[in-house]
Amino acid sequence: MYSPAVIYEDNHIIAVNKRVSELVQGDRTGDVSLTENLKNWLRIKYNKPGDAFLGVIHRLDRPVSGVVIFAKTSKSLARMNELFKTKQISKIYWAITGQRPPKESDRLVNYLRKDTTQNKSYIFKKKVKGSKEAILNYRTLYIFKNYSLLEIDLQTGRHHQIRCQLAGIGCPIMGDLKYGFPRSMENGGIGLHSRSVSFVHPVSKKPVAITADPPGHVLWDIFMNMQSKKSNPDSINSV
Repeated sequence: MYSPAVIYEDNHIIAVNKRVSELVQGDRTGDVSLTENLKNWLRIKYNKPGDAFLGVIHRLDRPVSGVVIFAKTSKSLARMNELFKTKQISKIYWAITGQRPPKESDRLVNYLRKDTTQNKSYIFKKKVKGSKEAILNYRTLYIFKNYSLLEIDLQTGRHHQIRCQLAGIGCPIMGDLKYGFPRSMENGGIGLHSRSVSFVHPVSKKPVAITADPPGHVLWDIFMNMQSKKSNPDSINSV
């Protein structure tokens, strides 16, 4: 039986730690999605006679892990959608790259254009036809041998934005063959994780911060061990 990695739940929303390769919503592959599995799990858990309501608020790419939030009522779905639309949501990602970035921290502002036939985005310095502005801030948390762990504060939500923009500075994400990393990962995922999502609850109006640990992998384990030993949150630690 399916068992979701639930990291937050109340009467209005539920958040899970999405596993690598899970599909948030159904697509042309026909694979069972996280949404379908979670709806069925809620129906059984709460002994609902019919389908459980579950509204998709945002998505993660299939090879990406981490926090995904769903609405359990139509009211919370509308209100959460408004928070995302008006950028009242803070989204923090962790990314493992095979190269050290050119700057320890930076603000990346580019224009991305999605190619639907390739399911890939292309980066431009200036606005071109069909492109959208993409903004993120990053800082380097830790360095281990050739690998860097970056923390990304995502300001806009474009198609493959983090993957494309990091590749644009010569730092493709670990395992991301589509954007230039030379090797795949064993589980078919990439080294990109939705670490935390913070917002003011749409009903209770109280601050909510939801955090998810990254999936099991030797490099994630190394960086998590560094995180647990961290003494100065603004320093870069190398081993």
